[in-house]
Amino acid sequence: MLATVAVNLPKTLRVSEEQFGAIVQANPDLRLELTATGEVIAMSPTGSESGSYNFELGIDLGIWNRRTALGKAFDSSSGFRLPNGAIRSPDVAWVAMERWTALSPDQRQGFAPLCPDFVIELRSATDDLATLQAKMQEYIDNGCRLGWLVNPKTRTVEVYRPNAAPETVPFTATLSGESVLPGFELNLHSLLP
Repeated sequence: MLATVAVNLPKTLRVSEEQFGAIVQANPDLRLELTATGEVIAMSPTGSESGSYNFELGIDLGIWNRRTALGKAFDSSSGFRLPNGAIRSPDVAWVAMERWTALSPDQRQGFAPLCPDFVIELRSATDDLATLQAKMQEYIDNGCRLGWLVNPKTRTVEVYRPNAAPETVPFTATLSGESVLPGFELNLHSLLP
């Protein structure tokens, strides 16, 4: 039987990327992120419903990606070192193949030093909307070309693109991968009832 240990991190604690790597290595069962200012964020597991929704979103992207072979798709346990120094783990992410293959084997094993081309963040019942919106903008500011913030509570999606204000669309709209994910479409109305 595994013992459960609470992790409490002071808001004022700041660590380097190397120290963060050591914390992650010592705590493989925790889902952690590092902000650009060095704050460690411990994320609780999602509820079952959010976990199911997240899985379904990943499946649809994965099927499209397997068919097109245009890039690499990632789940929420994958960390990326953004250009601003943050280490983030989007719920679903995708990187174009030419960018992925340009990384060395060592870079692929660790936190890939790039921002994904496409990300999805799924708002769970306990997530603060403003925090997620800031995270989405951080992805865009660091090179992400398309991002979707899925909000089951309001049944809307905020679509993030470079050099544009976020666009809010209802679940009844079919989302397009645009030029980033050519041919990828997602109908959330049927996916997240």
